[in-house]
Amino acid sequence: MKIATFNINGIKARIVALSDWLGEFQPDVVLLQEIKSVDETFPREHFEDMGYSVETHGQKGFNGVAILSKLPLEDVTRGLPGDDLDEQARWIEATVIGDRTAVRVAGLYLPNGNPAPGPKYDYKLAWMARMEAHSRTLLATEQPLVVAGDYNIIPQDEDAARPEVWREDALALPQSRAAYRKILNLGFTEAIRARTQAPGVYSFWDYQAGAWEKNNGIRIDHLLLSPQAADLMQDAGIDSAVRGRDKPSDHVPVWVDLAA
Repeated sequence: MKIATFNINGIKARIVALSDWLGEFQPDVVLLQEIKSVDETFPREHFEDMGYSVETHGQKGFNGVAILSKLPLEDVTRGLPGDDLDEQARWIEATVIGDRTAVRVAGLYLPNGNPAPGPKYDYKLAWMARMEAHSRTLLATEQPLVVAGDYNIIPQDEDAARPEVWREDALALPQSRAAYRKILNLGFTEAIRARTQAPGVYSFWDYQAGAWEKNNGIRIDHLLLSPQAADLMQDAGIDSAVRGRDKPSDHVPVWVDLAA
């Protein structure tokens, strides 16, 4: 079961780029972020014609998450529990029925948090606390679980080409990294770092100042695996070459292959 996360930075702007990648890589499940579309205007039929079922949790103009799946989906839920007043579309879950076992997947678009300090950063930390609480609930089921998406967290300095630039940024502040570690330390395995500890492994390159050409990137898109999912992991990787294509997102797909 190939599961990928991809911040697409606008589904309408990136439909060709996404479709080309889907045709080449043939993932079974894709968790999309920043679809920037309400549910009614998401190009559902286009992806259904490619063999994917589509579940969305959209929002006009920004945010928005979705699941594309070639495998059956059950028990789809939308929204991160813990704050009934939170209207931002940043979380979607479903159970994927694989050939060997069912896997719970959660797709997330974690708040950026800038400028920090300030209300946006307070929202980020509160959101992460809610995510930690909900992750505990999901882990307690002991079902294989993949929590994947754009975390807007640079976990360590080696996850940035120029870590000094990010010292005061919400993506790398000590409180942000500590909140991420609290989630990770619940028992998750971070798929990419389970495969390599090397520096220079990135998933995002800004559109400005030739970041892609200079490989001035950061790694902020992560797949966290429960112990039961980690036991099934066969491989994981980052499709960085996608960033060099026409009209790319500033993120690239990150993926894991499970024996499921």
